[in-house]
Amino acid sequence: MVTLGKAELILTHGKFHTVDRSNPVAEAVAIRDGKFVAVGTLAEAMEFHCDGTKVVDLKGHTAVPGLNDSHLHLIRGGLNYNLELRWEGVPSVADALRMLKEQALRTPSPQWVRVVGGWTEFQFAGCRHWTRSTKRHLTRRCSCCICMTAPCSTAPH
Repeated sequence: MVTLGKAELILTHGKFHTVDRSNPVAEAVAIRDGKFVAVGTLAEAMEFHCDGTKVVDLKGHTAVPGLNDSHLHLIRGGLNYNLELRWEGVPSVADALRMLKEQALRTPSPQWVRVVGGWTEFQFAGCRHWTRSTKRHLTRRCSCCICMTAPCSTAPH
């Protein structure tokens, strides 16, 4: 066997969608330094096999390289994107409350305004705590759900 260089990983007996019209599906791949060095037949991938190469038999399973996301809510995002409000980087309570009021005016009844992820009440100047009356005053048209990312116990005092 001729060796073209070491691959750390070779995946065999799989179905790899290549997004290459001339070769749309491959049966094996070889990977070195996080990059594909061979995409094609088992013989083509095994040309990169050396001592220490990990070989994984996918037993006919499909692999779709490159679709990497650590966390995604496609359905919720598609259905509710215009109903959600994000406060990442908002510096003051006044700005946050103004945004909340504007979102409440845009949100059709009976939908809820959703303030989601990526913020903590301690990011705002003055570290004001939220009260029911604050939310009720600004969101009379609709219900409101304010979800906080960081629990109070991890915030600076």
